Amino acid sequence: MPPKKKDTDAEKAPKASKAVKKKEVKETTEEIASITSTKKYEEIHFVDSTQTVWNYSLFNEEEVRNFQNGTHYSLYKVFGNKQITVLDTPGTYFAVWAPNATFVSVRGYFNAWNKESHPLKVRLDRSGIWEGFIPNVLQGEAYKYHIHGFNGIRVDKADPFAHFAEKRPFTASITWQTNYQWKDEEWMKARIKNNSLNSPYSVYEVHLASWMRPDKNNEEEYNTYSQAIDLLVPYVKDMGFTHVELMPINEHPFDGSWGYQGTGYFAPTSRFGNPQDFAALVDAFHQAGIGVILDWVASHFPYDSHGLFMFDGTHTYEYADMRKGYHPDWNSYIFNYKRGEVKSFLISSARFWCDQFHMDGIRVDAVSSMLRLDYSRNAGQWEPNEFGGNGNIEAIAFIKDLNETLYRDFPDIQTIAEEATDWPGVSRPTFEGGLGFGMKWMMGWMHDTLDYFKLDPMYRQFGQDKFTFSMVYFQDENFMLPLSHDEVVHGKSPMVYKMPGDDWQKFANLRLLYTYMFTHPGAKLLFMGDEFAATAEWNYKSELQWDLMQFPSHSGMRHCVQQLNNLYRSEPALYEKQFSTDGFEWVDLTHRAEGIVIYKRKGNDPKNEVVVILNMTPVVRNNWTIYVHNKAEWKEIFNSDHKDFCGSGNVYNPNIHAELVDEPSKCYKLHIHLPPLAGVVIR
Repeated sequence: MPPKKKDTDAEKAPKASKAVKKKEVKETTEEIASITSTKKYEEIHFVDSTQTVWNYSLFNEEEVRNFQNGTHYSLYKVFGNKQITVLDTPGTYFAVWAPNATFVSVRGYFNAWNKESHPLKVRLDRSGIWEGFIPNVLQGEAYKYHIHGFNGIRVDKADPFAHFAEKRPFTASITWQTNYQWKDEEWMKARIKNNSLNSPYSVYEVHLASWMRPDKNNEEEYNTYSQAIDLLVPYVKDMGFTHVELMPINEHPFDGSWGYQGTGYFAPTSRFGNPQDFAALVDAFHQAGIGVILDWVASHFPYDSHGLFMFDGTHTYEYADMRKGYHPDWNSYIFNYKRGEVKSFLISSARFWCDQFHMDGIRVDAVSSMLRLDYSRNAGQWEPNEFGGNGNIEAIAFIKDLNETLYRDFPDIQTIAEEATDWPGVSRPTFEGGLGFGMKWMMGWMHDTLDYFKLDPMYRQFGQDKFTFSMVYFQDENFMLPLSHDEVVHGKSPMVYKMPGDDWQKFANLRLLYTYMFTHPGAKLLFMGDEFAATAEWNYKSELQWDLMQFPSHSGMRHCVQQLNNLYRSEPALYEKQFSTDGFEWVDLTHRAEGIVIYKRKGNDPKNEVVVILNMTPVVRNNWTIYVHNKAEWKEIFNSDHKDFCGSGNVYNPNIHAELVDEPSKCYKLHIHLPPLAGVVIR
């Protein structure tokens, strides 16, 4: 059943949001009270505007040098805001990088948004770091940096290193230190096994805002991080997934970007609560035995006026040459991977989530666009690299450093690349010439598989080569099989309506597809709603169609996915060698016309081998003959046509008779009953 509600709180967007201009302190008490600062309006402490900013620094020469060289990977410990005590006086230390600024001040409620009263001081080492300590500014204060930049431009910017931000449409940062007492020691000790490549790795991809809402039709209402502990965590555990992947959870101004147009690279979005609340959600997943993967975007960022774009009046974070610096697909801007400070910023962001929030994996979005200078560009719109090629050498070096750093500091996590081309060695170690990711999305498998299953079953015999093609190259990378959010939006239709036939056949085909997916070599990823065959495309403005669970076909589909997860986790042959040629073997590919495909999955112990028989047509095949070796006793352990899944339940194998046909080779003949449009797994 779907999780019970409690009574409570794009594909990248083609355009980033327009930034909402911050109101001055002239707002009414009611308007100010609507800000998501943790303090109530009447509690805000106004600092004397004549109070000077004290000279104070958390940087030493080595840190500045590493920052500039692109080798400082924990910038979140020195930049941003830090609540500290100086000379027995509590307050906040601020530090921001604005190398082309001529003046930087901190303005907020504490000084009535005065632009001039609290200027920071620039370091004399030409690092472009502005810093200072402001007494009596405590946790929970909204603020921005007021910057006089290049050519006299004046801008108000949110803090790139802030850990907390106002809830959109407001755009200020909030002074905040995340102090959370973790209770996931047991998970962290066992994480190296739970995250290993020879363990089951089944991912439930979630857009937290739209998975479930207090009011399913009100896009302005969200379940909080705390409510997700009670709703989402037990659901994922009950479904048997090993990991959950959260679509970008960092702060972003525009809901329609789904989080992929981010402005806060160190801040969990305030839509669902404060950073401590987010930490508690991750902790709850860990205590339930579920890993958490962060969807992380280092390929581009939006042009919102409070964000990173033209931060100090110049191209601070992005390439100045728009042939490299502008992303035509998403109307956004590309990080300057050549600049040491930007490289330090990005790697520090990835480390921050692993260090401060115990992330078990980082899924890096749109890696293909980072690697190639000609990505979505025609001739004349890009410039070859120094060797005449189309590779972005700086981005390649950045990606390698990112992976080396993360695996050095967190050897029990996984980094996962969304990379859709044939770039070699994406998930191979850098010392072998690879990019260093732990896994790569198998986009070719996804496209070929969906193309095949869209065919009328009678014509699938002519598409079998496309169906089987993934087995030619599955060992080239550590592949994750993704049926992600991108496949159920923008007119692509929900999963069940991609399937041909009448309603019964659509559901049978989808159960068959999932059986194939969960028995194919590689890790698995399934987008929310696909597990119960949602009948509408995903819409970020509403919640999933939980009301469908009242129908046996949808509740049966959910139960089928649940049992496939259990099968995957309980059968070592399905995961121990899931990235190795030794883990897979074709048994029979010679019956194209009948639509029967048979293969074997193998683990470390030959006793654990399983055989998968897929019937791609709506024809029942009784007493289908297959040949196996070494084993005389077999048992059906999964059947996608089971009545519990809303299948017919009429064709199954309570007893499998094995006939010895060749004693020297120990070859046995089995007779298997094959239900229509179904997969059967025997052991």
